[in-house]
Amino acid sequence: MAETVAAPFHVGLTPERVVDAATDLTAESHLLGWSIRDLARRLNVAPSVVYHHVGGKDLIARGVVERVLTRLIPPPPELEWEEWFRALLLSGYAVIAPYPGVAKWLLMHGPTFPSALPIVDTGIAALIRGGFGDHASLAYAALLNNAMLTITIGDDRLIHEDDGPRDHATTMAEFRRTAEASPGLARLAEGFITPFARGGEPAARQRETYYRFIVENTLAGLAAMNPSSDAARTS
Repeated sequence: MAETVAAPFHVGLTPERVVDAATDLTAESHLLGWSIRDLARRLNVAPSVVYHHVGGKDLIARGVVERVLTRLIPPPPELEWEEWFRALLLSGYAVIAPYPGVAKWLLMHGPTFPSALPIVDTGIAALIRGGFGDHASLAYAALLNNAMLTITIGDDRLIHEDDGPRDHATTMAEFRRTAEASPGLARLAEGFITPFARGGEPAARQRETYYRFIVENTLAGLAAMNPSSDAARTS
């Protein structure tokens, strides 16, 4: 018996429903891990219906990123720059990290969304008030890029997480062989690499711990380099 093909049009399907389904698929895998055919199957329609309502993968991916960014809540604009970015980036982890690939998309294409513009404007204004002057754009880029790159590294590992148990055994065996001659490598394996190699919940906790470490140290580094700070004036 021939396989039944979904109707070319689907009553009630809207661009919003297509992006909803694509957002769910992203949370389950990765923004780059699903295809139009996967999305059509989730919606129980033919792939041509998805193209008709929204367009190709690039447009749908943009819709997913926009959907995720609308869930970011900008901190109060009156906060000092350090507290403003700390609040934005630490709360933003719980918004962006559950959707692998979104951070990488932002790194590659930038926050060119209406929902992101108030964040850019308020963040740049906070840095200018904080004394960064002409370096405000560089400081903003350093904060956002470091944060998104840290999430991206973890996201890319998730694509291969099914190999975790095998990779962990191989990695740990190699570390045991080499760590005897390298105390530094032994400490690195114990304090940083082992949770990632285990995968699952230990890796998830380590991802967030490392993310917070990067955010806090980027803030501290920018504070020390701030042209208006005492440390920068005396260096």
